[in-house]
Amino acid sequence: KSGLDPSGAWHAWGMACLKAGNLSSAREKFSRCLKPPVDLNQLNYGSRLIQEVVQYLESTVKPIHIVDDDYFATLRELEATLRTRSLSLELMCEGKIQQNSYYQECLFYLHSYGTNLAIISFYMRHDCMREALLHLLNKESPAEVFIEGIFIPSYESGKLHMLENLLETIDPGLESWGSYLIAACKHLQRKNYYHILYELQQFMKDHVRAAMTCIRFFTHGAKSYTELGGKQAWLLKIKDHLKVYLQEVSRSSGRKKMVFTFRKKMSATDVSRHINTVELQMEVTKFLHRCESSGTSQMTDPSLPTLFGNNNMKMDVACKVMLEGKNIEEGFGIAFRVLQDFQLEATEVYSKVAKQLVKQQKYSEIRQLLRCVNESGAAAKNDGDNIILNCLSESKNIPAEDLDNLIQDMDSDENKIQAYLMCNKLRSAYLVSVRQEAARAVQLVQHVRQLAQRGGDDVVQAICAQWL
Repeated sequence: KSGLDPSGAWHAWGMACLKAGNLSSAREKFSRCLKPPVDLNQLNYGSRLIQEVVQYLESTVKPIHIVDDDYFATLRELEATLRTRSLSLELMCEGKIQQNSYYQECLFYLHSYGTNLAIISFYMRHDCMREALLHLLNKESPAEVFIEGIFIPSYESGKLHMLENLLETIDPGLESWGSYLIAACKHLQRKNYYHILYELQQFMKDHVRAAMTCIRFFTHGAKSYTELGGKQAWLLKIKDHLKVYLQEVSRSSGRKKMVFTFRKKMSATDVSRHINTVELQMEVTKFLHRCESSGTSQMTDPSLPTLFGNNNMKMDVACKVMLEGKNIEEGFGIAFRVLQDFQLEATEVYSKVAKQLVKQQKYSEIRQLLRCVNESGAAAKNDGDNIILNCLSESKNIPAEDLDNLIQDMDSDENKIQAYLMCNKLRSAYLVSVRQEAARAVQLVQHVRQLAQRGGDDVVQAICAQWL
């Protein structure tokens, strides 16, 4: 008459029936106020009303059968309820819980009015992980339901191995779990739970992704190659994962199709290339670890370069290897292999090293670098000259004798003249210019005279004018 919503009254009446143990009557009352969710896969546990019903039923273990319609329990029944209320469901084995009529009553309400997450969470609370997984598969629930309802509770309670065993028991090939497992990996990555991630990837036999996780274990947080030296076991693990993957690819190449659809794929050529990178990183690590331990290392990097980074980082590795040995020659072999394997811009790297040597005032080492570059057999005609020209931007700090020695080491007279002019050594530039073929010599000497005029060098200007 008053137009009020009757659902609250029906719910209270239903709860009274439940507490009195009259389960069938409670069902009838609740049917008038409970409604199934619009989306069974929504990430919640259903309405507040259904949660209250399930919560009450879970707190009551031993069912009380009432035949008549009396809504109030007798004193004996109330005492029985109080005695059994304190018993824990967890103490009962899976089979006994399933035989319990209050357990079945929970499932009735959850299946009729609850979400898939609520049903799965109920199974998980009562150690029925298998039922939770089968429900997930049967209802084709999205990955979010698996993460919230099964995966997070499993690893938080230390039951990840149990979950893995059940996944394998239900589907030995794990194919039906593919999308769920990939979602679980992404979840762990977002959370930075890399140790659990690595364990899961090994279970999935996803060797390529497991190798990538090992790379993170090797590089993350290390501030020196001394630290990386202590993490070399991860490099061996990366190599092992990639080798196992190669074996699996070669085994399955005879078959029509590779079964593993959710595991990361990579061509055999790429895998072999990555194995070479790991082996080269092992050499780099051993070499730089030794240099740091012996105290020859002089470079301090804000970030520690490894061969697992981009090309700029790989170039930094090549520079570091050349600069941190006792001399340039000691690390040149490894650095040269880095440059060759990754097809890096060699001249740029050599120039960077030369500039660093200028800063360290190791001028004889620059000459040793040029010798190594020429002997490598991979240098282009003017590479050595270009290295010297590139490091002459620091020429103000180079002593005159060392500067002359460097320029004398250049192959091309044209480059020598350019170098002398860069360093404002006009007289030396003039002396090389006049040795050239007549027409070219005239052009060069005229250029030197112009620079002398601009710089107010009367002596060189007079010499040039006299020659011309």
